[in-house]
Amino acid sequence: MSNIKIFENKNIRSHWDAEKEEWFFSVVDIVEVLTESKDSNDYWKVLKSRLKAEGNESVTNCNQLKLPSHKDGKYYKTDVLDTKGVLRLVQSIPSPNAEPFKVWLAQVGAERLDEIADPEKAVLRGAEFYRQKGYTEGWINQRLRSIEIRKELTDEWKERGIDKETDYAILTNEMTKAWSGMTVQQYKQHKDIKKENLRDNMTNIELTLNQLAEVTTTALSKNERPETFDENKKLAREGGAVAKSAKIDIEKRLGQSVISKLNAKDKTQLEIEAKRDKDV
Repeated sequence: MSNIKIFENKNIRSHWDAEKEEWFFSVVDIVEVLTESKDSNDYWKVLKSRLKAEGNESVTNCNQLKLPSHKDGKYYKTDVLDTKGVLRLVQSIPSPNAEPFKVWLAQVGAERLDEIADPEKAVLRGAEFYRQKGYTEGWINQRLRSIEIRKELTDEWKERGIDKETDYAILTNEMTKAWSGMTVQQYKQHKDIKKENLRDNMTNIELTLNQLAEVTTTALSKNERPETFDENKKLAREGGAVAKSAKIDIEKRLGQSVISKLNAKDKTQLEIEAKRDKDV
């Protein structure tokens, strides 16, 4: 989940890591806010070198994530820090904006804590996000439901000892390929997308089938309580197979494939794809 947070009319790129339950913020964006430097990248390079020489923890804990550029919207590797790291960084940069920035940072964290305590707020915020992107209300309702089902599945995988993103990706690929005939990457290529979230580019029917695969995999896992990664892979394939059977039945009735090439470039079509999309 990537977002743009606003501090005094300045855009700060941020990313919510659901696994770690932590916000990560673009360092150069923060540097620009605090220093009002004309070249925040250069300022950060010099500061980073100095802090590293001093053994400053904020540099040691600095990670990189691919975030959209303010200039061209393309994704580039960008230095990021979690909330604690940002607070350490603020201490290293004398600035009149330091205190108001700390207050802003606390507010961002508070909003997320509110969402955790009251999930309805997160749902409403998510709906508004998709609404602003131009998705239809019908599609938004389906997408929010898919997010809930996905979380139930990942929570179940955690219970089975799966805790690495790479393992989640492997299991998701097994399940997706079982019902759609394609891995996640192949599915993205089919829809002509790259970095975008696949589910944000699915039609209503595709989302429904993916949900069926996920909810079935969750139920199978709860019932059989797999102990090894290979056992989890087997259940992911079986969950996908259930959705594949439904997919075949739907395609027979419609007389067309439900695996669409449509993507979010035309968001209104994602809801009515089954009626119009014949070119697959």
